[in-house]
Amino acid sequence: MRSFDDLFEDESPTAKPLQHFKPTMSWRGFSQFEMAHTYANPDHLSKMRLRSELANVGQLSRNIKWKISARIDYDAIHDISNFYPLAVREDQRFEFSLRENYLDISRGDWDFRLGRQHIIWGEMVGLFFADVVSAKDTREFVLQDFDILRIPQWAVRTEYSKNDFHADLIWIPFATLDKIGKPGAEFYPFTYPPNAVFLDEDRSKRNPANSNYGIRLSQLVSGWDLSAFYYHSLDAAPTFYLVGGTPEQPVFQPRHDKIDQIGWTLTKDLGRAVLKGEFVYTDGRQFNVKRLFQPNGLVRQDVIDYALGVDFHLPADVRMNLQFIQRVFLDYDRDIFADKWENGASVFFHGKILRDIEAQILLIHSLNRSEWMLRPRLMWSLARNWRAAIGADIFDGPATGLFGRFANNDRVYTELRFSF
Repeated sequence: MRSFDDLFEDESPTAKPLQHFKPTMSWRGFSQFEMAHTYANPDHLSKMRLRSELANVGQLSRNIKWKISARIDYDAIHDISNFYPLAVREDQRFEFSLRENYLDISRGDWDFRLGRQHIIWGEMVGLFFADVVSAKDTREFVLQDFDILRIPQWAVRTEYSKNDFHADLIWIPFATLDKIGKPGAEFYPFTYPPNAVFLDEDRSKRNPANSNYGIRLSQLVSGWDLSAFYYHSLDAAPTFYLVGGTPEQPVFQPRHDKIDQIGWTLTKDLGRAVLKGEFVYTDGRQFNVKRLFQPNGLVRQDVIDYALGVDFHLPADVRMNLQFIQRVFLDYDRDIFADKWENGASVFFHGKILRDIEAQILLIHSLNRSEWMLRPRLMWSLARNWRAAIGADIFDGPATGLFGRFANNDRVYTELRFSF
C-alpha cells in the first residue's frame, strides 16, 4: 500500500502539468474501536471510543499539491457512565478535528507548505524531547500512538534542500496548544495537592502578537545526520499559576508562557545498530514550588533535556532500543518537585512471536527514585486491513512524579482497527 507521501512523487519524467483539478487517489483512512478498563480502586470502564479518520491527497499542477484530512472521535463511556465529572464528559464525549490540511508548492530546491501540518523535528521512544513544534493531546498522557497524539499546527513552512544540506524555516501565527482535558480526568497533568481547585485554562495569548517561529538546519557529514534548531514559541504545555485560595485549598489556573528553545539532534547508522541523540535547552519555563507564599507559586528554571538511545536489530527480527534520559535544572530551586539532576532510562523490545502476532514492551524507569511506567502490548493481523491489540499501562511512584501521579490509573485495554 502506497503512503500519502509516495503519492506526491511524479514518477514520469515526461509528465505534463495538469490542466484541471484532479485528485490522485480515493479517500483513505481508518476506523478504530478502543476500550479500556482502569483496575485501580475504584475499578471502572474508562474508555469506549470509536475513532475514524479520513484523508485525501491530490495535485493542481506538477508543482502544486494538496492534502485534506479530518477525524471524528466518540467515546460512549461518557454517555453510559457518570463516573467522571460533567466537564470531563463534555470535553471527551465527542470531537471533530481537522488533521493535516495544506497546500504544497515546489520550485527547484525550494518547497513551501501552507496550512495545518505536522512539523516533527525529533522522535525518541516513549517521550518527547526535540519534537518541540508539535502540540499534543495529553488527555491520555503519552499513551496514544504518536501519530494520533500529535496535533498539527497552522503554519507557513519553507524548506531548502541542496545535496546533503537542508534548511527548515517555520512561522506559526496562531499557536495550537496542548489539549490537557478538564480537572477530574484520569490523566489531568496537575494532581497535587489533591484538594486543589482549577480555573478554566487561559489561552488569551494565542494570537499573532505571540506567534511562534523557528529555524532548523541539517547536514549529513560522513554518515552522521546532524541538525541544530532554534524555536521561539508560546509554550504548548501549560504552566499552573497559583491565583488564590488557601493553603488547604489552593486555586490554580493553567496559562501559557513564551519560551525559547535551542537544540540539536544526531543519528548515525552503525550497521546492526543506530545511534540517536536529542538535546534541548529551554529558557523561560516556570515550575511549581512547595512554598505557597511564592508569587504565583512558581519559579523560573532554565533546563536542559536530552536523550541518548541505540536501536539494535537482533536475530529473529527483534528490535531493541535502549535510552538514557536526563533533565538538568541550571538554576536549581530546592522547593521544586524534582531533583537538580533527574535521570532515567528506558528499554523497548519489539518482535514477532508468530507469523501474524507481534509483541512489544516498553519500560521507562527513573534512576533517582522508585518510579516507572510499564507498557506491554500484543498485536494481531487478523485479516487484510484488520488489526487487533491488547495491552496494559502501569504506573508507580510518588504523587508528584512524572509517572507516579498516575499510579491509581493502571489500566488494561483492547483495540480493533480497520484501515481502508
